[in-house]
Amino acid sequence: MARQRKPLSVGHSDSKYLKKSPSHTKKDGGFLSYWKQGLAFICLVFAGVIGYMGYLETRVNTPFDEQKMVIQSGLDVPDRYWGSYRPGLYFGMKTRDPYSVVSGLMWYFPNQLRPGGYGIRHWCDDGDNLGRYGWIEHDGRTFGVQEIEDGPFKITVSFVKKPGGNHGGDWTARISAATQDGQLQYELISFLLYSAIEEKTKGWIKPYRFESGLPMGVSGETEGLGAFTVKLYNHSGQVEHESYLSTTAQGLHILKETVFASLRVATDHRKGNRKFFVLPGELLPSPGAGADGKRAEPNFVVTQVTARVPFELDMAFESGSHVDRSENLIMNAYSRELNQLQNDFHHRFEETFKLQTKGYKTDEIAFAKAAFSNLLGGVGYFYGASRVESPYTRGPVPYWKAPLYSAVPSRSFFPRGFLWDEGFHGLLISSWDLDIELDIISHWFDLMNVEGWIPREQILGQEALSRVPEQFVTQRNSNANPPTFFLTLHFILQNLADKLTEKESRLSTLERLYPRLQAWFDWFNVTQIGDLSGSYRWRGRNATTNRELNPVTLTSGLDDYPRASHPNVDERHVDLHCWIALAASTISEIAKLLNKNGQKYSNTYGYLADNNLLDKLHWSPRTQAYSDFGLHTDAVVLKRPPPPRSPSPGYQTHQNADKIRVTLKDPELRFVDSTFGYVSLFPFLLQILEPESPKLGKILDDIKNPELLWTNYGLRSLAKTAPMYMKPNTEHDPPYWRGPIWINLNYMAVRALNHYSKTRGPYSSKAETIYHELKQNIIRNIIKEYRRTGYIWEQYNDKTGEGQRSRPFTGWSSLVVLMMAEIY
Repeated sequence: MARQRKPLSVGHSDSKYLKKSPSHTKKDGGFLSYWKQGLAFICLVFAGVIGYMGYLETRVNTPFDEQKMVIQSGLDVPDRYWGSYRPGLYFGMKTRDPYSVVSGLMWYFPNQLRPGGYGIRHWCDDGDNLGRYGWIEHDGRTFGVQEIEDGPFKITVSFVKKPGGNHGGDWTARISAATQDGQLQYELISFLLYSAIEEKTKGWIKPYRFESGLPMGVSGETEGLGAFTVKLYNHSGQVEHESYLSTTAQGLHILKETVFASLRVATDHRKGNRKFFVLPGELLPSPGAGADGKRAEPNFVVTQVTARVPFELDMAFESGSHVDRSENLIMNAYSRELNQLQNDFHHRFEETFKLQTKGYKTDEIAFAKAAFSNLLGGVGYFYGASRVESPYTRGPVPYWKAPLYSAVPSRSFFPRGFLWDEGFHGLLISSWDLDIELDIISHWFDLMNVEGWIPREQILGQEALSRVPEQFVTQRNSNANPPTFFLTLHFILQNLADKLTEKESRLSTLERLYPRLQAWFDWFNVTQIGDLSGSYRWRGRNATTNRELNPVTLTSGLDDYPRASHPNVDERHVDLHCWIALAASTISEIAKLLNKNGQKYSNTYGYLADNNLLDKLHWSPRTQAYSDFGLHTDAVVLKRPPPPRSPSPGYQTHQNADKIRVTLKDPELRFVDSTFGYVSLFPFLLQILEPESPKLGKILDDIKNPELLWTNYGLRSLAKTAPMYMKPNTEHDPPYWRGPIWINLNYMAVRALNHYSKTRGPYSSKAETIYHELKQNIIRNIIKEYRRTGYIWEQYNDKTGEGQRSRPFTGWSSLVVLMMAEIY
């Protein structure tokens, strides 16, 4: 319309204007048409990019597929429905349901109770300074016995399960306290036994007085359990006072705090006006205070029994659907059942590990049972969502909610699932109960996303999350962890093939697992591949940090073990190369068992295990050792930065900044061969090295060299000659994998020595001699430290053999049992 008005206003004829108009309109319309098409194309491209970015953003928390590995859980597996699945507690029971009724134990000595709840025992905590605690017998299914030394007092906790009804049957826990100190006989102790339900549990609980003379118990009903009761029976000893608490707790992670905040001091006139710490009974918000205006209902019921040592009581859970029980699982009936299960356990333990046959002493066998039982008793059931991140997300996002059935490395420090630890745990668990191990593997592989990635640390649920520093919560999908489940599966194929094939359900598990193993393998070969053919590089190292002497490689599982000083794309990591070779070999073996075509995996193994390729990528001619490769210099130190030249007002000279890394000599691309340690052994540890290779002879000599790895207690993680031997990585982080002895890698060394001693070659005799000596050194030292301290430890000092870091560490340190049994 604007173009029409302009010509008319200057007096041009309409016909002249209209005559020219069609040609202008056609030309302008064509331009407009092209412009519109271009704009539409740009919009389509933009929409496609946005859509694709959205697709990439969702991949990190999209499950692998709809077919789950775990096809039976909860009440479908009744003999594993209930269990001691709260490993972070001294004692706690729960079901394998996403939202379960939980039961547990707290205790304290009234004369030791301190502000803040100090003195109340609940979570396994090193700060409690217990002389010893841990399961000494546990079969993973039906019973367990745990001993706890709290100062001069010995607390024993056991449980027995009994099938019956439609909701997982009954169980009873027996708790007792005793002392050998005659002066402490009749000392007061307070046991707090509780039941709780989570917010999303469909059901209710309430305190209930069942019979006169019995302490207050619990009645309740949930969707998974139906109706149930929890009754307390005073088995022996003198009860001084009893009280209870019925309240609403804000989460399972603050149950102890809820109890402590509720304790009161009261005078009991029946006891000569003695004062006791008591619970106040019902302590609920006022009527109408609930979110929907209704009366708040309790989700946490605690009974406190204050008694004199020695004392014993039974806590009996009874399912309402178990209507035909012949007798209650208490008192003498409980003792008979427990005694029978203990006898069965001891017989089966000898049948499995043959330690008595091998000549071990009674106390050494008791140690092995405790190491094994605390690993199996540390199997937990968790539910929740991890927090994950990818390059395409704007920040951390939640993973899907899922269950995890898994052992844990340490009940005190690491009561949650760790990916590479679990592969080592599986070696011992599968030796005892293959179905439990396959169930654990299935749960872990249900956590695989569509990319083939599994988050390496599983922090599921309130209790787990509350114990992890914020900086370790988020898992990144570029970061790997050693695929040790291939070690477990290889072990099962080699040692338990007959058991694997005797049940169709076990082979079906492998059938479902196979595509996930392929996806996992592919993920490693996409995300962790190196620049040279056949090379691999751990992602996740911080190339810009100036706080660390050597940027950590948490993804390798070896944390601060020294790698190339300046991370870049040229790095090659020999341990990862060997892990991928093992993965290819194991998938190939599984493919044969399942009658699938695994040729590509056997070819890949042949390529990666070729010793010529291995030597080309990782053998250092200068030091005659296998090494990483990368941009490296040994001339790095931690130094305190100088104070600013113009200090700000109020600057205090003693407020020194943290030390930072200073590079004294430019790095260069080279083998990281000044560092000799566990990583240097990986071609040997994973048995990729040819038995005829002279390099095997060199490695055996290096293993036995006291200036390198050999000690009287096991192999140290880093040679004494290495520049970073026992050096802290920051001024606040003591050395971790820089000298101390770790049992998982020592097990792998003993396993490899056993292999090469039985494989024909020029070094078999030397391997056999070192095998027996190393195995004996490790076993003797761990038992010695267990006798001395009461614990199995995370690592051992390479100079003294003393246990150090976290305790009890009956994750992979319990592999000492397999060394004693010579099962590899």
